[in-house]
Amino acid sequence: MSAPLPDDILDQPVTQYMRFDFCRLRAGQTVAEALADLRVHQPQGRIIYFYVMDDDDTLEGVVPTRRLLLSPPDAKIREIMVTGVITVPSEATVRDACNLFLKHKYLAFPVMHGPKMLGIVDVELFAEGIDDLERTKQQEDLFQLIGVHLTAQEQASPLTGFFSRFPWLLCNIAGGILAAVLSNFFSDLLAAVVALALFTPVVLALSESVAIQSVTLALVVLHGQPDCFRSLTPRVIREGTTGLLLGLACGAIIALVALAWLGQPRVALCLLTGITAGVTASAAFGLSMPMLLRMTGRDPQVAAGPIALVVADMVTLSVYFSVAQWLLGQPAAA
Repeated sequence: MSAPLPDDILDQPVTQYMRFDFCRLRAGQTVAEALADLRVHQPQGRIIYFYVMDDDDTLEGVVPTRRLLLSPPDAKIREIMVTGVITVPSEATVRDACNLFLKHKYLAFPVMHGPKMLGIVDVELFAEGIDDLERTKQQEDLFQLIGVHLTAQEQASPLTGFFSRFPWLLCNIAGGILAAVLSNFFSDLLAAVVALALFTPVVLALSESVAIQSVTLALVVLHGQPDCFRSLTPRVIREGTTGLLLGLACGAIIALVALAWLGQPRVALCLLTGITAGVTASAAFGLSMPMLLRMTGRDPQVAAGPIALVVADMVTLSVYFSVAQWLLGQPAAA
């Protein structure tokens, strides 16, 4: 696969790079009629999707190649076409097309001016010399290439990098302030049981580490996968179970150290409970955060980490201090 598109075209109009040699079908045709027509008027370009259009070039739907070939010959095109097509407006830039390719993982998008279809923007725009786009591994590599290339270009300007990353760092600032407020709420407890404050850094470090591990895992696992709550749920359950096991193991080690050092069983139990709950929640939330951000059109690589860390800190501190207050019998600060 050759090098990706030059750096200076990301902000150019996508209409400068669209193709016009796409395959047209009519909704009233049967599959047999459509295939016969294609044999007589053979397309010049590479066939990716078939676009169903009326006489005014209004897009009515899309038929994937596999569906056209495998459908019954007497089936109408309107019966097998996909409606609700994702399109690119004619005023969009190449950068906008990049984001659509990354989000939906399709191989081409129709370019629209109002209801009329002007052409298509093909994934081949981003890399030449693609021999077989149906090979899954090559497709995934190509979309990864687009993502890396787009991210690199967006960070090329220091000011652009600042505006894309700073808003998410505000999550860390807010998280730090909330942690201070939460600690102040339990100030009497911390003053009475100094051992709780001694172990707070390690309790937070464990939950934050697991949260970042889960975020990183999600960014890898979810690459090339559709945005779907159905696929998110079992993954979160598995990662939460893994987090539970990690939390129990780490919490047990820290609790035994605290018990041997301080000889306070209740403090050890606070550590075990706080670490287990915090790590479990951090793992589950860390895995789900990238997909949730991607569903809302945000960049999970930039935003997922700060948000996951804030949630990990808040959940862990809340459980840790609340359990300690219950077990050690110290009132919270007024």
